[in-house]
Amino acid sequence: MILAELSQIVAAHAGHAIAVIAGSTADEPKTINTDGILSFLATKIAPILLAVLGVIFIGRAGKGEVSRVLTSSAIAIIGLVFIAGAVSLLFLGDSLVQLAFK
Repeated sequence: MILAELSQIVAAHAGHAIAVIAGSTADEPKTINTDGILSFLATKIAPILLAVLGVIFIGRAGKGEVSRVLTSSAIAIIGLVFIAGAVSLLFLGDSLVQLAFK
């Protein structure tokens, strides 16, 4: 029991000890890699979601629910357009504000 608690304490402080030995300080600001998060979402999550939607649509079409498939497809396409518009505003929003308030 004591050995397990001791190993947990050592593991919790090992990262800090390595950082001190390496010469880095704990006062450095930590940043979030937003480019990495966006690329992960675009390359890993979005294709999986699109594949799930495709399987659902094919399953419904096989049951003869073509009108539901068309409605769902239209809703999915409109949703993707809104998402693409939001992403483009992330990248172009600053330039649009600068252009409007110049």
